[in-house]
Amino acid sequence: MHLFFSTPIWINQINNHESINTELKNYIYKEKEKNPEGNKKSNVNGWHSDDFDLKNENLKNFISEISKNLGTAMNDMSWDLDSQLVKITSMWAIINRKDAFNEKHHHGSSALSAAYYLKAEKNAGDIVFFDPRQANVFHHPFSKEVNNINAQVQSITPKAGTLILFPSYLEHKVNPNLSNDERIVISFNVSLLRKKDLV
Repeated sequence: MHLFFSTPIWINQINNHESINTELKNYIYKEKEKNPEGNKKSNVNGWHSDDFDLKNENLKNFISEISKNLGTAMNDMSWDLDSQLVKITSMWAIINRKDAFNEKHHHGSSALSAAYYLKAEKNAGDIVFFDPRQANVFHHPFSKEVNNINAQVQSITPKAGTLILFPSYLEHKVNPNLSNDERIVISFNVSLLRKKDLV
């Protein structure tokens, strides 16, 4: 058996995430003070920040750390980094309090997207990914058990310090936060820009 057209997802635990998360939380809570109502995107009953200022000093260590993981993903995909520049095009935070969730959506205008968890207690809400193949041309016979080949959805339970990278076209949602604690996540999009177009 050969797996054609597989969808990669990278899951890593970030080094020194405790100290990095402290810096990030300070930045996020200050952003929440500036815009307490937040923005409405895929979030339901949760708070969605404005896009981050990527030059802010509080983000420096985080961006440096995730750059290593981005490099691994780019290498796995064999993307040409001689002719293309890797750029984080947007980054934001979402705070989901109890019962808050995120509706199904994708980030299709980018190459890679990510979720990084600063805080996620038990039952805080899994991130759920959906089979990207078109449902109208894909028949699903009954299966004896779900496995990595026949599954139509796959879930990942978040925990603090976990970074998940995935292709931006992949549809996903976030289940309701059933805990009594905040679920704090940073999401970001990454694009590859042709260097000749930037001249």
